Amino acid sequence: MASVKISVGDIIPNATFRTIPYTDELADRSACGIPTTLSTDSWKGKKVVLFSVPGAFTPTCHINHLPPYLAKYDEFKAKGVDVIAVIAANDPFVMSGWGRAEGVADKIITLSDINAAWSGNLGLSVDLSSHGLGVRTARFAMIIDDLVVKYVEVEPAPGVTVSGADAVLAKL
Repeated sequence: MASVKISVGDIIPNATFRTIPYTDELADRSACGIPTTLSTDSWKGKKVVLFSVPGAFTPTCHINHLPPYLAKYDEFKAKGVDVIAVIAANDPFVMSGWGRAEGVADKIITLSDINAAWSGNLGLSVDLSSHGLGVRTARFAMIIDDLVVKYVEVEPAPGVTVSGADAVLAKL
């Protein structure tokens, strides 16, 4: 992983992510959905928790990272969080499928950072080619308030600590 190029107090760089918004048709699996874009500009005036995983459906991400965010959704809302989003380098169909498998419905937005482009520009990507996964988003979390970074931490080793739901809740 390259050195992190974003710090607390910085304004997040603009990005446009691919996503498939939740609909009732997706819930019953009668549709795959159509990818749309979500711009970070839509987060102006909002408190956002953004966490990143190296890959949807991968063991740590699927079991230990996303589920606690969903389980603690009401706690995040009680602390004034407007948006919870998870980002990965997977395509929007995989991210949507993962969200459906995890039961996130409309509580957590699943965002696709194609080729880890945005994350890579921030020094928040990791090359997992030696594991057959290519370049991915690193495991990190941010609290963004009106586009200003209030918290950013990258996992120093495998596992979920500083980017997990409990760590982020403690910083809100």
